[in-house]
Amino acid sequence: VLYKENVGTGTPTPVTPEMERVKRNQEICSSVLYKENVGKATPTPVTPEMERVKRNQEIISSVLYKENMGKVTPTPVTPEMERVKRNQEIISSVLYKENVGQATPTPVTPEIERVKRNQEQISSVAYREGLGKATPSPVTPEMERVKRNQEQISSVLYKEHMAKGTPTPLTPEMERAKRNQENISSVLYSDSFRKQVQGKAAYVLDTPEMRRVRESQKHISTVKYHEDFEKSKGSFTPVVTDPITERVKKNMQDFSDISYRGIQRRVVEMERKRVDQDQENLTG
Repeated sequence: VLYKENVGTGTPTPVTPEMERVKRNQEICSSVLYKENVGKATPTPVTPEMERVKRNQEIISSVLYKENMGKVTPTPVTPEMERVKRNQEIISSVLYKENVGQATPTPVTPEIERVKRNQEQISSVAYREGLGKATPSPVTPEMERVKRNQEQISSVLYKEHMAKGTPTPLTPEMERAKRNQENISSVLYSDSFRKQVQGKAAYVLDTPEMRRVRESQKHISTVKYHEDFEKSKGSFTPVVTDPITERVKKNMQDFSDISYRGIQRRVVEMERKRVDQDQENLTG
């Protein structure tokens, strides 16, 4: 406070390019002097004891950190907090995009593509070289049981954390929109099918193996057909006989007899003879 009281009012000076250059040179000089003052060190190998001490130190640090943490009071996430959070994210996104300067796009040349593929291959090779040898362990029934239990516990916890939803009634407008969406999907699927599949045959090579299988299938079909024919030969299908069927059958038999034996003509001749005989009896 006393230091600030003794400081008078100063005249602000603009930051010129020369001042920027001097500042960068000063930082470079400080870095160089710092590295010059560092002496030579003797590297020591990392022994198992040092690894153990390091792990213990990390565990102790984690325990002390958790012990120093005080008790906090949880606050519920209100709709107002959700709104402020979304607004803050939108503002951050807008500010980030405003601070992005203009860049010069560079075309992707074949050389850049080649370097990119080589880099990916080198990264993959280096990653595989760094992998050590692992010992495969068999999957025992106990491991299967623990895995199933873990999946069931995860499913139960997932369902417990799910919030309750508000059911919405299915209005006629929603039903209409759903049917329209299904019709649109069906039309698009049919158009895609006609363009890609319909009218195009799937070509299959006619190999000797395919021809042999086709001939064998034909023989098997022929043998099966003859076998079924021999089994069904001489058998009949029983039909229930009711009075209507009997009457129709009798009428059909009468019609057949009349047509075949000429009974109709004989009946007509006998009727004419009877009429003639009646006439003679009346006149006689």
